[in-house]
Amino acid sequence: MADFNFDSFDIQDVRDKLKQRMRLGKPIAIGILLVLVLVTGLLTSCHTVEPEGKSVVKRFGKVVAIRDPGFHFKLPFFIDSAEFVPTERVLKEEFGFRTVQPAQQTQYVKTGDHSRESLMLTGDLNVIDVEWVVQYRISDPDKWLHASRNPIETIRVIAEAVMRRIVGNRLGSDVLTVGRVEIAAEAQRQMQDILDVYDIGVHVSTVELQDVTPPDPVKPSFDQVNESRQQREKLINEAEKSRNQVIPRAKGEAQQLISQAEGEAAERTNRAKGEAARFNAVLAEYERAPSITRQRLYLEMIDQVMPRVGRVYVVEEGTTNSPIPLLNLGGDALPKGGGR
Repeated sequence: MADFNFDSFDIQDVRDKLKQRMRLGKPIAIGILLVLVLVTGLLTSCHTVEPEGKSVVKRFGKVVAIRDPGFHFKLPFFIDSAEFVPTERVLKEEFGFRTVQPAQQTQYVKTGDHSRESLMLTGDLNVIDVEWVVQYRISDPDKWLHASRNPIETIRVIAEAVMRRIVGNRLGSDVLTVGRVEIAAEAQRQMQDILDVYDIGVHVSTVELQDVTPPDPVKPSFDQVNESRQQREKLINEAEKSRNQVIPRAKGEAQQLISQAEGEAAERTNRAKGEAARFNAVLAEYERAPSITRQRLYLEMIDQVMPRVGRVYVVEEGTTNSPIPLLNLGGDALPKGGGR
């Protein structure tokens, strides 16, 4: 390596060369700086709002506009800031479980912390495990961002307090069986009332009870009780079915017998009245002409009786002659022998 010659080194010459290079590089640096400022201004002066919500534009922390979906401009250099709020998306909060992987076969998980959310005491001092989901939408993005420090936690606290109060005022059997729909509707109404008072810009869409079961240690006993209740309801329904079949049939048969008795009574009454009227008419005729009436009645009776007799023969006593036909009521020819 060659030795450096300090005698040939001129400091002033070096200073002049540096000053010359600085004078040449200053315009380039200014140009680069202007390009960076221009690019930064362009990038920070526009923003795009997705279709699922709205954008809240704030200027130094103060809300100045709420933008709908689309492409919008704002003041550059971070004077205006835009925060997206999913107002068109249905959000949900799960209690008693968590969704691990939503798919065609959704996977869930339930831990001890989740059980503390869902274990509740009913009005008859029974402990049940209530899993439910709250679905809601953001109705006011400004209030959602600024009316509450943590709106999601507020929703969770309100939902859990409301559900525990409703379940605590009901019997365990109602919560497990027929009262689930009423409990969900009542929870939705009470949650919305409280959220309206807090005014955090939230609308509760639905409250759904996913799974309501007794705790695992006592589940076999609860299952036996439910089976007994179902058997009781089955027997009651069968008894009601038999009752609804037997009673109308008995009423119908009774009404039929009453109608038949009334018909027979009317028929006998009318027949008796007709016979009485006929007897009175005959009596009046008999009083006018007793002998004629008596003969007419005798002939009428003979006319009724004789056709039932058949053939009539008159045989002289003590003789063997052929019988003499008195009447040929049957219309047949007399036989050649024999008689009666």
